Amino acid sequence: MRRFFTPSRPRSNAGLAYRLGWWLGRLIIWFLAISVGLTVLYKWVPVPVTLTMVMDPNGFDKSWTPLSRIDRNMVSAVIAGEDAKFCSHAGFDREAIEKAIERNARSSRLRGGSTISQQTAKNVFLWQGTGWTRYARKGLEVWFTFLIEHIWGKRRIMEVYLNVAETGIGTYGVEAGAQRYFNHSAARLSKIEAARIAAALPAPKRREVNDPSGFTRRHGNVIAARSGVVRNEALDGCVYR
Repeated sequence: MRRFFTPSRPRSNAGLAYRLGWWLGRLIIWFLAISVGLTVLYKWVPVPVTLTMVMDPNGFDKSWTPLSRIDRNMVSAVIAGEDAKFCSHAGFDREAIEKAIERNARSSRLRGGSTISQQTAKNVFLWQGTGWTRYARKGLEVWFTFLIEHIWGKRRIMEVYLNVAETGIGTYGVEAGAQRYFNHSAARLSKIEAARIAAALPAPKRREVNDPSGFTRRHGNVIAARSGVVRNEALDGCVYR
């Protein structure tokens, strides 16, 4: 008796595309749910640890401190040194980004135009470093910056930034920095002390806070002077309103 077999057909491209799309859709939904959920959680709960802290070969010293127990001089100093438009932008400073692009086009040394909001998003949710992963991180950074601007608000962004920013080798947050450099809490930082911490923020492993010299000392003095402008013109008003 002759049997007839129907030859198996190769998987259709349409079926494969459907399955890939289904899995991609699930990944996107899970990512959105987790990212929004974490952002909502961290609006109220102190950030326990960041990837940067965990990967620091020097270990890490930190001490979460509410913004109400951080001297206003510190807030003025980081706005003066890092992001003068913190209270007026929605997470991104277009002018600073354009200037950074122009500088990078003329130099092989890359410099960013990141706001405090962008730095906070990167420090809390993402990773440091350069290379090709930097471009993927930048895309995610935009998303998380959008989330914290709309869910946290400016005061919470500043509070988290001052608690997770690297302030020295193995030192994170301004409370740990104040204790390390000045042997007292961040609740009573003088204008020059706050300015010196802020001056070291872009390169905390290389810049001295105690008895700084050269550029770091000059930059700290400039930040201290600009801090007065921040207070006089209420450029930190969104934090204390």
